[in-house]
Amino acid sequence: MSQDADTPKNDLSPTTPGDVVPAGSEESAAEKSEKAEKVEKDPRAAMAAAVGRIPSGLFILTAAYEERRAGILTSWVQQVCFEPLMVSVAVAKGRPIMPLVSDSRSFALCQVRADDKMSLRKFGGGGRGGGDVNDDPFLGIDLIPSQRGVPILRQSLGYMECEVAYHMDVDGDHDLFVGRVINGAYLNGDPFVHLRTNGLKY
Repeated sequence: MSQDADTPKNDLSPTTPGDVVPAGSEESAAEKSEKAEKVEKDPRAAMAAAVGRIPSGLFILTAAYEERRAGILTSWVQQVCFEPLMVSVAVAKGRPIMPLVSDSRSFALCQVRADDKMSLRKFGGGGRGGGDVNDDPFLGIDLIPSQRGVPILRQSLGYMECEVAYHMDVDGDHDLFVGRVINGAYLNGDPFVHLRTNGLKY
């Protein structure tokens, strides 16, 4: 888990009704019947529904290189290895943050707390709200000092500071970065659990 007028409609938008279903919520009989009918007509809808129910957290992916800093909201984060400890994050191709990650060979993942609406608003804008490297989105935000100079949000549930181990140019609409975790901590709070009704949207 990577929202404005210029952002494609399927970009991550946790506050958009219908795109995010809080964990434990119940669907009405009419909603279930409507979904079942769609699945019968379109097999791809069945696959999208299954993929969409893969649970994830929400994270702010951050990176810095020279004088530029950027951060975007993302949810496609997974642990990759025990030893060495590694995690992966998928980033949509063309996002302004990608050159910062590639050039610095570093990134951080700051997990969003369930009650942290400010981070969702601040970094949920894709290319504009948090991804525009021409504006520093971290001005005025309390940060934790990091080993590799990446911004780490103090209001996070927890964070992982990573050194890029692999960058995979996937034959699709996202790239995959695998990072070796070199620093991290749980801070406080409960996680924002992200579930979707459609695996073809964030």
